[in-house]
Amino acid sequence: MTGPNPSIVLTGGPGGGKTSVIEALAEAGFRTAPESGRAVIRREVARGGSALPWGDRAAFAEAMAALDEAAHEAARVAAQAAGGVTFFDRGLPDVLGYLALCGLPVPDGLQRTARHLRYHGEVFLAPFWPDIYTGDAERRQDAREAAETARVMRLTYEGLGYAVTDLPLAPVAARVRFLRERLGL
Repeated sequence: MTGPNPSIVLTGGPGGGKTSVIEALAEAGFRTAPESGRAVIRREVARGGSALPWGDRAAFAEAMAALDEAAHEAARVAAQAAGGVTFFDRGLPDVLGYLALCGLPVPDGLQRTARHLRYHGEVFLAPFWPDIYTGDAERRQDAREAAETARVMRLTYEGLGYAVTDLPLAPVAARVRFLRERLGL
């Protein structure tokens, strides 16, 4: 793998195929970290909470950030103990992008944490792909919002000094092969 940091982020807009790639990587034996946003939505819906993208967006962002920080720490510990990489279905900088999309301010502490808590220097973006985009109960954005999310995530990661590489618009197996070749895995 190129670079010293074994925490590799897949980002992009909703419906770009990130989670399918993450699931295929898990099936291939790689450690993975799930998307925090879906976890928060499921938890909040189950308990009748309001930290939701269609409710209290700032609280939703705060809850995602807490899960992302914990996942990053767990991956760091796992890498020290067993080596290898962890593939993340989004990373902490995605929370900054989410806040920007919502027109909400990024708390200073979150900005500092995102600059300090680093992932592999190359982040992989699943570009908006209209041929595969679908919504669901947790993914309520329309195609325009999905495309805009991918654009904002690119800008957010680049603004934090990451190199952003697009995943090919290709079947899951080809995307996994691309990642493995690109990272030397």
